[in-house]
Amino acid sequence: MFLGPPSRIGSRPRGKKSRAAVDTVYLERALTRFSGYIAIDELYDGPFCVLSLVDNRAFIRLSFRVLEHDPTQNDIRRFLADFKARLDVRGLAVRGVTTDGSELYPEPLKELWPDVPHQVCEFHVIKEITKAVLHALVATRKKLRDRIPKQPRGRPRKAERAQSRKATRQQQQVSKLFEHRYLFVQHRLTADQKTTLQRITRGLAHLRRLRQIMEEVYRLFDRRCRTETALARLAQLRGRVGRCKRLGRALDKLSSPNLEKALTFLDDKLLPATSNAVERSKEMSGNNLKVSGIINLPSLGSLRGKLLCPEQYIEGFASVPVGIVENRPRVPLLNSIEPSIGWSHPLTKKSDACSLPTWQANLVEELSNT
Repeated sequence: MFLGPPSRIGSRPRGKKSRAAVDTVYLERALTRFSGYIAIDELYDGPFCVLSLVDNRAFIRLSFRVLEHDPTQNDIRRFLADFKARLDVRGLAVRGVTTDGSELYPEPLKELWPDVPHQVCEFHVIKEITKAVLHALVATRKKLRDRIPKQPRGRPRKAERAQSRKATRQQQQVSKLFEHRYLFVQHRLTADQKTTLQRITRGLAHLRRLRQIMEEVYRLFDRRCRTETALARLAQLRGRVGRCKRLGRALDKLSSPNLEKALTFLDDKLLPATSNAVERSKEMSGNNLKVSGIINLPSLGSLRGKLLCPEQYIEGFASVPVGIVENRPRVPLLNSIEPSIGWSHPLTKKSDACSLPTWQANLVEELSNT
């Protein structure tokens, strides 16, 4: 409970009228420039899960759903079926879908849009392969460190100086492999970085092969190729990795079927390779819902209220739950979709500059009049 009187700004959450505006006015405006390419992902916030669907080319959130449990395929199926029904009413169609590598999406997408290409986010796939490469490098460093003979304390004797120098060189090589580990996974290397990589991998041919494999992975996602060509290169790459016994099972991620799905975008120039649109939306929503730890979410209703279209919060402020820190001013909920939208300070009444598109400015005016 608050010790002082209740605030007049944002003292109650948005209700049914706001939700109705999202399903009608906002969605109608957002779908006027629907590109046909969508990105889907989930955001976990405490006990809640937010399913988010974003136009992957216009960077506009089109639909969301808040769950009080971990999502299942049935939840995804119902969520996508509701959105598909809204598109069918307006005569719109989906041309491409981008998701992460989760197992929640393939079956529902195959049922609802069997002929629509499903793109797995390139960023998520490369992230998993990068982790595998770094794990392989860690295993090699541990083996090299274990081979270094322990040196006695004090100055080495004349007969032991050669062995001491060799141990020092080996220790320096292990340290350099750790210091420059990013060179094994960085996309493009300068001439100096290539020279450094050659120096620290001297006598370690399998590590140089590891860098070559990473370069081949990056080459798979070249837009100048077609999916068929990329899949042929992938088959050759998997054969090379299988013959590299020293790497063991470190690069099993190259055998994942998600890698093949991540190459779907090569046959469609308009299909985005990543789900950056929904990722940006998740970052904005996460920052808005927490606001540096000041705001806590006490209920499912308040979370749903904060996920309504952001234009409704330009003139007012979202309700701040009980978890606000003492002696701190109440903070407004900033926009969770369009980062350029400003807000008015509750004390100074000064407003930050807003750069809204025309259709969004008209939407704000309509919502403020309702």
